[in-house]
Amino acid sequence: MSRVLLDCDPGIDDALAIVFGCGHPGLDLAGVTTVSGNVDLGKVTGNALSVLDLAGCPDVPVVPGSAQPLLRPVADARDVHGESGLGAASLPPTRTEPARGHAVDFIIEQISAAPGEITLVATGPLTNIALAVRREPRLAGWVRDFVIMGGSAGRGNVTPAAEFNIWADPEAAAITFSAGWRVTMVGLDVTLQARATPAVQDRMRPLGRLAADLLLPGLLGYRGEAPTGDPATSGPAVHDVLALALVAEPGLFGGQPARVEVETSGRWTAGMTVTDFAAPAHTHNALVAMTIDVPAFWDLVLSSYARIPAAAEPA
Repeated sequence: MSRVLLDCDPGIDDALAIVFGCGHPGLDLAGVTTVSGNVDLGKVTGNALSVLDLAGCPDVPVVPGSAQPLLRPVADARDVHGESGLGAASLPPTRTEPARGHAVDFIIEQISAAPGEITLVATGPLTNIALAVRREPRLAGWVRDFVIMGGSAGRGNVTPAAEFNIWADPEAAAITFSAGWRVTMVGLDVTLQARATPAVQDRMRPLGRLAADLLLPGLLGYRGEAPTGDPATSGPAVHDVLALALVAEPGLFGGQPARVEVETSGRWTAGMTVTDFAAPAHTHNALVAMTIDVPAFWDLVLSSYARIPAAAEPA
């Protein structure tokens, strides 16, 4: 069993990742912290609470964190995730309140209380993580592992050079990559390979209220990458789900060690994760996911979704 602390900005793919975290029998979702990203902090926090309610995990604490990047103006991805952050999904308002406190304090408290036991997963901008390692540098040695969904060894998705989560707060990302731990980077190189194609969405339809209320309308309203024209490869990428899937089943992925630096000053390249696979081994600070067994990934995800009680409830 892997204890996971998830820092996220729901976001359609974050929402699908939360459901996966609740459904996979090998994951213990110890807490969720939120950061402004896909939509504003209030909305991402409310979305996290509503998704946990739907997923049958209302007792997982949700702690709000940073409402803006370290230095830059607030940016969001409403053009991709919709005004609510959940696409065309409309979940009932949650009756659960966020936990008191700030995400940065919660991250430090949880990990310091159980050194070597918690895997920290970040699927949004890295503001909370950067503040946490600045306040408590020993955090880098206390985590069991640190996994992000973000970055790219190739091209970006919000600019030609940068992926959204890194671009939204590149200074925070630069701090995070230089914190002295190994960052497992689940970036666009691998996430764009695992799309929710029409065939995958058809496999979701029997999942009752979970499919009807969140999975299918969320994906329907996900205005991400343009269709490829091939039904076998068209459909939205579920980026953030892959970060948790790697924690649950690392054998599905192939990775390469590298030195990753984050560009913060380039006029056209701010947020670029400059990835050097040929760097000397002693300088490596990241393991970059590059390949994935896509059919096995979807088998894993759908079987985890089927464990959610709402999947057995009529739509």
